[in-house]
Amino acid sequence: MTSQKKVTATQASTLQLSRFFPYRLAMLNASVSAVIAQLYCGRFNLTPQEWRVLAALGENPKMSAKEIAAFTCMEKMQVSRAISNLKKAALLIQQTDAKDRRFSSVCLSEQGQQIYLKIVPLVITREDYLLSTLSKDEQQLFNQFIDRIALQADTLKQLG
Repeated sequence: MTSQKKVTATQASTLQLSRFFPYRLAMLNASVSAVIAQLYCGRFNLTPQEWRVLAALGENPKMSAKEIAAFTCMEKMQVSRAISNLKKAALLIQQTDAKDRRFSSVCLSEQGQQIYLKIVPLVITREDYLLSTLSKDEQQLFNQFIDRIALQADTLKQLG
């Protein structure tokens, strides 16, 4: 007789949400996003989507809305709304393609660049604080784990 317990069908199909990796990752994302959002929402009156667009353009000086959506994993409608709001706030400049007027790209305005440069040190300091609970070696491993899990998820996406 083995010392293993018999697992009933009910036990096997029961999910402990608090231990389920996708749930835990979603909760971590929500928590981390909220503490970062405190910086740009309150002080700079930006939505998370507007901040992502600014951050994307801070890294890539000129992008189309489609490129921003792909780069930030946001829906096209969210990107369009964020771009519209940022243009109204004079933080972005939209340029129409000279060869094909159906296409346009956006870039940070001088004011948008200044706001971006004010926010970046704040969010990096907050990121540093969050990661300070891990040693430098653990941080490196954590980043490697994220990369490996992302690659695994991409593989599953391709498989359908």
